[in-house]
Amino acid sequence: MLIIQGAVSLGLIFSLMAMGVYLTFRVLEMPDLSAEGSIILGAGTAARLVSGGVNPFFATIIATVVGCTAGLVTGVLHTKFKIPPILAGILTMVASYSVVIRIMGTSNIPLLPHGPNRVTSVFTFLQETGLSRQASIILFSAVMVVVVGVVLYCFLGTEAGSAMRATGNNRQMVKAQGINTDAMVILCLMISNGLIGLSGALWSQQQGFASVDMGTGTIVIGLASVIIAEVLFRVRRVWARLITLVAGSIIYRMIIALALNLDFLSPTDLRLLTAIIVAIALTLPLIVEKVSKPVEKTKGRRK
Repeated sequence: MLIIQGAVSLGLIFSLMAMGVYLTFRVLEMPDLSAEGSIILGAGTAARLVSGGVNPFFATIIATVVGCTAGLVTGVLHTKFKIPPILAGILTMVASYSVVIRIMGTSNIPLLPHGPNRVTSVFTFLQETGLSRQASIILFSAVMVVVVGVVLYCFLGTEAGSAMRATGNNRQMVKAQGINTDAMVILCLMISNGLIGLSGALWSQQQGFASVDMGTGTIVIGLASVIIAEVLFRVRRVWARLITLVAGSIIYRMIIALALNLDFLSPTDLRLLTAIIVAIALTLPLIVEKVSKPVEKTKGRRK
C-alpha cells in the first residue's frame, strides 16, 4: 500500500512535467531537451527560497517563473539565433546546472524545519489539519493537476492556443496567415518549461531536499509518461489527452516502484528499466499491428 501511495503521489507531481513535455513534443512537434535543466531550476529555486524562510507557495510560483525563463532562453536561441531546437535545448540544459548551483549555493539543500512556526512545504498546511504526509501530498498534487489541466485546456482553446497548435502542425501555412510563429514557439516553450519547473518545485518539497543531479533522465521520464498514455489510451480530444497524461504518469511510476521492489533489481537499474519501458511502449503498436493482420486474414478466409 505504501508503494502504491508513493507511486501515485510522484505520478501526480510528474504528470505536470508530462504535460510540459507533451506541449513541445506533440503540440509543437519540436524536441526540447531543456526539460532536465528546467526541473532542477524549479527544484533548486523552491528549495533555496523555502530553506531561507520564504513562503513555500510564493517560492513555488517563483520556481515556475524560473522554469518559464529557461523556456524563453531555448526559444530565443532557436527562433532568433537559428540554432537547431535540439542543440538549443542542450545549451539551456547545460547552462542550467551552473545556474542552479549559483541559486542554491551548494549542490544539495535539505528542507528542515527551524522553529515551531516554520512552514517547510506547500503540503504542511494540509498536514496540520490531521492528514498524513502522504495523503497531504496526494491531495494537494491532485488539486494542482486539476487546476493546471483546466487552465491549459482553456488556453489551448483560445486564439493564441489554436495558433500555437497550428504552428506545430504546419509552420509555413501559419506564417502565411500573418501569425508570428516565432512568438508561438517561444510561448509554447515557456509554458512547457514553466510546468516542468512547477513539477520540480513540488518534487523537491515532496522529497524534502533539492540536488543538482535531480534532473538526470527527466526528459526520458516525461516521454515515457506521454508514450504510455498514447499507447494505452488512444484518444484525440485535448481534454482526454490531458487526463490520459496523468494516468500514464501514475502507471509509469507504479511500474517503476513495483519493479524496483523485486529482489534482483536495485535503484541503479532505474535508467535501464525506464529505457526498456519506453522501448516496449514504442514498439507495442507495431507488434499489435503485425499480430492483428494475420488474424484478420484468417477471419476473412473463413467467411
